Amino acid sequence: MDSNSVLDLKAFLPAKDYAVAKQFYLDLGFTMAWEGDQLAAFQVGEFRFLLQNYYVKEWAGNFMMHLMVKDADEWWKHIQDKQIAEKYPDIMAKPPTLQPWGLRVLYLSDPSGVLWHIADDPKQ
Repeated sequence: MDSNSVLDLKAFLPAKDYAVAKQFYLDLGFTMAWEGDQLAAFQVGEFRFLLQNYYVKEWAGNFMMHLMVKDADEWWKHIQDKQIAEKYPDIMAKPPTLQPWGLRVLYLSDPSGVLWHIADDPKQ
């Protein structure tokens, strides 16, 4: 196998309520590249994931995504300005905090229970 032959890698995220999940990611600042009845592609910059109209509670509650950003405080400000936690009351949102492994991590769950780690590296 030639590792240079790899062109893309995307995760499939579950959606308990497909319409609500799509709006959540739009509100969060992702762009919807395309959508269908069962699947939608979201992206930020050149990074993408697929949101599927499929849900298993145990899977969603144990699924995590990691998004490395230049400044987690900017993302936190956006979440606060857009009132994401108020608009989606069942989510969890915690401001960036320095973790023992050296990254500052903002924790955010989506309406389906997927936990996002939105992190920056204070050493950079």
